Amino acid sequence: MTNCRIPLQGTANMSFHQEADWGECCEPMLLSPNHQNTEVIEISGYKLVYCFGACPRIYRIYQSEQMLGLVFEHLTYWSNEIDNQQYAKPLNAVVAVDDFFKAASMAKKTNENIAA
Repeated sequence: MTNCRIPLQGTANMSFHQEADWGECCEPMLLSPNHQNTEVIEISGYKLVYCFGACPRIYRIYQSEQMLGLVFEHLTYWSNEIDNQQYAKPLNAVVAVDDFFKAASMAKKTNENIAA
């Protein structure tokens, strides 16, 4: 049987602040919606910022400067991970995410009032 342990010699001198060299395979995921290299779709008070993926394409949802969540552009429909529904238009998928977070926020406030 072969000894498969990796020697730890020299690892103590490695800098934890070094930037990883990922080559050309990875694009920055967290570019701001205003960055020059982003693909942005603006719809009714929301910005969809292209993140990655071929199919489905993944977009981050912003309202003002706040990120709400993710939506997915499939070939024939849009979806999100909140309700697992299929929507014909991206706005409907985005509004479902926004409504979910508003409802969750109200439920939290109600629970805090009950506890007090």
